[in-house]
Amino acid sequence: MQTEKVIDHIVKWLKDYATNAKVNGFVIGISGGIDSAVTSILCAKTGFEVLCIEMPIHQPPSHVSRGQEHIQQLKSRFTNVKEVLVDLTPVFEEFKTEVSLDGKQAIVDMALANTRARLRMTTLYYYAGLKGLLVAGTGNKVEDFGVGFYTKYGDGGVDLSPIADLMKSEVYAIAKHLGVVESILNAAPSDGLFGDDRTDEDQIGASYPELEWAMTMIENGKTAEDFEGRQLEVFNLFTRLNRINQHKMVPIPICEIPLLLK
Repeated sequence: MQTEKVIDHIVKWLKDYATNAKVNGFVIGISGGIDSAVTSILCAKTGFEVLCIEMPIHQPPSHVSRGQEHIQQLKSRFTNVKEVLVDLTPVFEEFKTEVSLDGKQAIVDMALANTRARLRMTTLYYYAGLKGLLVAGTGNKVEDFGVGFYTKYGDGGVDLSPIADLMKSEVYAIAKHLGVVESILNAAPSDGLFGDDRTDEDQIGASYPELEWAMTMIENGKTAEDFEGRQLEVFNLFTRLNRINQHKMVPIPICEIPLLLK
């Protein structure tokens, strides 16, 4: 990958989009992870206003500290960057008092995890509307188009996706070139939606290098018959997640009414 040229291409794409949309800039949720760090730097390089928002909901302290370290570094490098801290923990706790928490614990936990993501999306769009900004997505290619590892209308609810055509390894390459802080570069990827230290690999069942490999194999026309052992396990895992999460990746189905009925 021609890293510097890719960076320039994304920054120009962001500038052109913001100019044509006649907005003031971008708003980004900062998680303390690699994807939001890279996206926020790319947005900052446009010269447009960038609002970084931390939205903790029972977040592990390490996530909060990494996010803060990144924002402070970003502000020291770019004068167009501002920050807001919105503690959504009380909102989340109040929400839980108003809904049913009956059911299998694992299902309830997943529903609440997705609720966290949707509360954050609502917050981002509040500030976007308030300040005339676009919500910049932070999903990469493996998450967005491979295994669908994001919340529908949560972190998947964005106006534009600057890094969604980049594999996770490519995001890391760009992060190093952009000077992302070491604490984020060295941290295990985690969505932070469960209030503990579980990683993306814990949830998915495979590492990002493994998922990238499976995605590449499918793009090259390989099938399960071509593999065995761990490779077969990862290939089948990727295929299954891609299939069951298609509802996130394709447009919302519309019931089209035949003209003769209108």
